[in-house]
Amino acid sequence: MTRVRFTNLDKTMYPELKLSKKDVVEYYIRVAPRILPFLRDRALVRTRYPDGIQVDGFYEKDAPSGTPDWVRTFVKYSKSVEKDTHYVVCDDLDTLLWLANLASLELHMPLSRVADTSKPDFVLFDLDPEPPAGIGEAVEAAMIIREALDERGVKPYVKTSGRKGVHVLIHVKPIYSFMQTSGYVHEMAKELAARHGFIVSERRQTNVPGTVLIDYPQNSERSTVVAPYSLRAVREATVSTPVTWDALPSVRPFDFNIYNVPGLTEDPWRDIWDEPQEIT
Repeated sequence: MTRVRFTNLDKTMYPELKLSKKDVVEYYIRVAPRILPFLRDRALVRTRYPDGIQVDGFYEKDAPSGTPDWVRTFVKYSKSVEKDTHYVVCDDLDTLLWLANLASLELHMPLSRVADTSKPDFVLFDLDPEPPAGIGEAVEAAMIIREALDERGVKPYVKTSGRKGVHVLIHVKPIYSFMQTSGYVHEMAKELAARHGFIVSERRQTNVPGTVLIDYPQNSERSTVVAPYSLRAVREATVSTPVTWDALPSVRPFDFNIYNVPGLTEDPWRDIWDEPQEIT
């Protein structure tokens, strides 16, 4: 029995696929065991589409008015707007379903937990291809990063972004600052860019055609990454999905979606929480 009072479940969220809010809620019920470990104890940011993806959505940090008292929130002062922000922390199924009922199609997680938001427990290599480069080039860059990390004795995990990019993550002990993790990714990005002409390491190179940017500034306290198993607000209803390194080379942009992800039996990240790592 859920505490959520569902509304407008027949509202269309993905018009081309004729998917309703009910379909979104059912998706998040089915993937809850896999997504919740990545949402717990984190100050979430949501992208909401109350009228479906055919209408511009909005990025939401603050808990909306009318948030039930059973929803956990985390208060943090924002220097940019000079006020407290009340973040939603999704620790349980009821909160996840409440977010789905708000048409929070995309769930974005920070790289640190609320216990100490200044100490990340994830390091992110955000790989963003610039056309005509696409997911094939992003995959190639991810494989190069994996090899470089293997040489350092670090075990990375990989997922699709649900769009055109790829995310490589390392689960680390929360003993580093964001300056350290950002610097770690930046130094590796510069090394790889020097050896591979299609990889770039600086944001000023973002629009260079045919390249893949390793977006190291995403390793910051104020940045987020779309959570594993989150839906994406695109017409194909794709999902940001963990994959094995062996499967990665054959991945295509729309391989993982609202229809097939709940039925996946393999969990490529099943041991991600077992041993937080140190980066060297």
